[in-house]
Amino acid sequence: MLVVRYLGVVDYDIAWALQKRVAADRISGTIAHDTLLVVQHPPVITMGRSTKPDNLRSTPEQLSASGIKLREVERGGDVTIHEPGQLVAYPIIDLHQHRKDLHWYLRQLEEATICSLTSCGLDSGRQAGQTGVWREGRKLASIGVHVRNWVTWHGVALNVENNLGTFDHVVPCGIDDVVMTTVARECAATGLPAPAFDEVARAFAACLAQLFNLTITNEGEAGVASPSLATG
Repeated sequence: MLVVRYLGVVDYDIAWALQKRVAADRISGTIAHDTLLVVQHPPVITMGRSTKPDNLRSTPEQLSASGIKLREVERGGDVTIHEPGQLVAYPIIDLHQHRKDLHWYLRQLEEATICSLTSCGLDSGRQAGQTGVWREGRKLASIGVHVRNWVTWHGVALNVENNLGTFDHVVPCGIDDVVMTTVARECAATGLPAPAFDEVARAFAACLAQLFNLTITNEGEAGVASPSLATG
C-alpha cells in the first residue's frame, strides 16, 4: 500500500523532521508501507549537496528580512525554493521492494509528475541532461532526493499556482537562464482551464501509486499507523 497524507501548509522544518522520522521507521520496519506526504510550505530556500554559493542571489540577512527561511539539506541537487501554491510531494519509499536504482527512481518521479499533468490536460516532458519536468523549455517541477538504506525522502516540487516570487533570490537548480513556470500560467497561455490544486495533488498520488504498483490508502485507513506530525 501507499499511505498518502495530505497535510496542507506546513512549516518546512516540521515536514523535514517528519520525513526523517517516517524514513527511520520505514528502515527499521516499524512502518510496513510506503508513504507519500503532500504539503505546501511558507517561503523557504533549500540548498542541496551540490549547491554553489553563487547560486544564492540574496544574503541570509536579506532573506530573513523578507520572511524567507534558508536551509541546508541532505538531498541531492542545487538550490531551489518552496512557496505557497507549489505542490511539494515527499515519497518515503523502500526501494528494496521495488528497484534499487536511484536513476530509475528519479525517472519514476518525473514520470509521475508528467502523468499527473497529463491527467489534468497539460502536456509536459523531460529535457535532455536535466532532472525535472519541463514544458517547451520552461521548468515546471524540480526534483531532489535523499536515500538511506534504499529508503527515500525529499522529492518533487511542482509549481501549480505559486507566484514564483521567491525564485528571484536564487539561480533555480543552478541552471543559468532557466525560466520557471507554473501549471496555472501554462494553462492560461494555451486557453486551458487551470486545474484545482487538490486535483493536481490527487492526480500525482494516483500516478505515483500506479507506477510503483501500490494501492492508495489515506491516513488512518486499513489500520495503518502514521507517525505524529508533532515535533515534540
